[in-house]
Amino acid sequence: MSILWEKSETWRWLVRRTRDSKPFFLAFATICGVVPGVIGYGVMQLTNSRNPQLEAQLRQNARPESLMMGKVNQERLAEYLGELQRKEDTNDRYVAALRGETLTRTPYQRIQPIPKQNPEADSQLKKADKA
Repeated sequence: MSILWEKSETWRWLVRRTRDSKPFFLAFATICGVVPGVIGYGVMQLTNSRNPQLEAQLRQNARPESLMMGKVNQERLAEYLGELQRKEDTNDRYVAALRGETLTRTPYQRIQPIPKQNPEADSQLKKADKA
């Protein structure tokens, strides 16, 4: 920034104005936030295509892995939303996620509670790690 301060009169003017005038600072900050947002929104609207024919063509040309992952994600979402509708307890899912586990199961089958770990086995593992 020191190079800008030393070489650019415009930069020095901008710094002085934002430092000395709160309304100018707020206007400048708003412009710096709103203008890129408006440009980004415009670009997204221009590049977003809701053409059913294009979507069908893209789905036909999709790779098998993409189709499989889409199907799996759709099934998982349906299962999760079903659990929420039935007001089932889903805390076990979060406990497993905190442990780094991925839970897989057949649809509509609840996960059994995670068993308590054996303290003796934990101490043996720690000893083995230290050795």
